[in-house]
Amino acid sequence: MIDVRRAMRADRAWPNRVVPLAVLVCWLVWAALAWWSAPRSVDAAELERDLAAGRVLTIARADGWDDTGPWARRPEPRYAQGGSTVVWTRPDGQFRYTYVPAPVPNGGFAEDDPATGPGSDDADPAPASAAPTGVDDADRWPGRDADPLADPRARDATTHGGDTRADTIANTAALFALAIGVGWLLMLIAGPPPVRGTRWYWFWIGLLPFGLGVLAWAYRERWRADVPAARDRRTGWAGLGWWLLGGIAVSIAVAALRMLLGGYVVPGG
Repeated sequence: MIDVRRAMRADRAWPNRVVPLAVLVCWLVWAALAWWSAPRSVDAAELERDLAAGRVLTIARADGWDDTGPWARRPEPRYAQGGSTVVWTRPDGQFRYTYVPAPVPNGGFAEDDPATGPGSDDADPAPASAAPTGVDDADRWPGRDADPLADPRARDATTHGGDTRADTIANTAALFALAIGVGWLLMLIAGPPPVRGTRWYWFWIGLLPFGLGVLAWAYRERWRADVPAARDRRTGWAGLGWWLLGGIAVSIAVAALRMLLGGYVVPGG
């Protein structure tokens, strides 16, 4: 005689193993693409080297980065003609940015630049001889108040049209993140009742940065769905609290890792 209950448990066990594995694979692909295309802060000398080597595909000024919104949203530069952040893309698919004050029409520095603004000891522009060697005089930056976008080597980059490899990688990462988020939300709404917490609990947990909450849901509610909860299901209020605390903890952890490992290993806008 066929044990109906055992057969039903076997039928549920198969998706409970496949779903978290698929989520994990998609998350790993997203993490690799997002890490590679994340904006990396470098010094102005790196921009000069990339210009000299022809590694600047696009270049523009911005006023920092807009990284608000859910974890799936890619950082976007806040383009501004007078912004003090120079953003460029490279053939290897990476975004780089550095701080270069925007020159004012009279050849001085922007007044809001504390390092080189009026009244500072370094207000006088550096002589042309201070430019990196190995570059023709016509291609030198004529002092620190020069605009890298006016450099002859950046002429094609300032008028580049269409997406670069960096845009393609970042957009692909965003698509993987969107697929993870939409798939998780559909399974959360239409799937079986969660074991560890209510649907509202897992909704808030799933909003944790970098998709960590989605991984937690896949592990507990799919991979370990057969393990009974040790206590009553947690409510949406508990999920909201853990989301707030978890978001703060993740932000502190990322900042600490960036200090220890550097901005290349732990990039961010």
